Amino acid sequence: MVWKPHVTVAAVIQKNQRYLLVEETTDNGIAFNQPAGHLEPGEDLISAIKREVLEETAWQFQPEALVAVQLWRKTPDFPSFVRFCFTGSVHSHNPDQALDTGILATHWLSHQEIMAKRDQLRSPLVLICVDEYLKGQHHPLSLLQTYLDLA
Repeated sequence: MVWKPHVTVAAVIQKNQRYLLVEETTDNGIAFNQPAGHLEPGEDLISAIKREVLEETAWQFQPEALVAVQLWRKTPDFPSFVRFCFTGSVHSHNPDQALDTGILATHWLSHQEIMAKRDQLRSPLVLICVDEYLKGQHHPLSLLQTYLDLA
């Protein structure tokens, strides 16, 4: 059997000392997460994060840097994830846009408010990514190279 981790993208979006999080339903109840989701077939990482932020928050997202690439697994019995965490800015919010299935609301939370919700975070990576962002971990997007359908 070939081991295949799930590839996901996430965004740390900061504005006025607050971070954009989504409140979503999960198999374990309501959780808070960065706008995030799975890479789809034929999609590059930049397109994936722009799509996920738009679908989950109704904001247009412009990625500016890569915060972290993380390999995570909750326990040996759970699937593994390779998560590409971006940072950037948002613009052109459409408050009339329906949010992705399972997204209950969006929130702009301070670092303290995120820490207070530690037990409600989708994964520990949510707070780890914000902390890495605050440490100044901003790597150039040119690190990411896409060669889909290259003969």
